[in-house]
Amino acid sequence: MDLILEFNDGKMMGEGADGIGQFVISGQYSTVNGECSWVKQYVRRHSVDYRGFREAKGIWGTWSIGHWKGGFHIWPLGEGEPLKEIQGVEEVSEPASVGNHPLPATSPRLRY
Repeated sequence: MDLILEFNDGKMMGEGADGIGQFVISGQYSTVNGECSWVKQYVRRHSVDYRGFREAKGIWGTWSIGHWKGGFHIWPLGEGEPLKEIQGVEEVSEPASVGNHPLPATSPRLRY
């Protein structure tokens, strides 16, 4: 998956593509407790709801499509690292517990 996220004043926006197709991201985050939630809307297809927590190594949480659910972990790609050599998404059976690491009020666009 190739994903670009932008965090600004409690809102998160983004876009990307994966094996299913192109999508856009729209959601929110808390600078107080690190919680975030968003919808990944595939172009002319279904949407996926995400809820997670920001921590030092990215965002952990769960996704859902109707009654189907699963876990996820996304993290920013390092600067200068070739995209072909890095996988930026890991499916997990259960989200790990994370500490209280709030997101900044604003941040640059991050590639995940």
